[in-house]
Amino acid sequence: MSTHTHSHSHTETASGLILTETAAKEIQKIIKDQELDASKIRLRVGVKGGGCSGFSYLLDLTEVQKDTDEVFDMHGIKVIVDPKSLLYLNGVTVDFRDEIMGRGFVFNNPNATGTCGCGSSFSA
Repeated sequence: MSTHTHSHSHTETASGLILTETAAKEIQKIIKDQELDASKIRLRVGVKGGGCSGFSYLLDLTEVQKDTDEVFDMHGIKVIVDPKSLLYLNGVTVDFRDEIMGRGFVFNNPNATGTCGCGSSFSA
């Protein structure tokens, strides 16, 4: 498998995308708990059509990396983003919250013109 990488070693931002240290630690925990090979696993962050506001976010652990994917190293996590999604992820922060009302990954998108109540979809 050939890889097209624009790796920015030890960089928390990828063309404006930010993965917090808290989120990275949770990803590392999931990789360990699921006994995945950390050297092969990538975190795919993306945007797809759908959701109640028009677009929804995508987070996926995968070994599949496309030639067109941009690859970034954030807090020891290899993050891959397809070029189309990268356009919508500028300025977006991916964080992990563990609160009394629930726990999970959250997206903070300062460029969204609208978001739904669940926080997993947005309009641009």
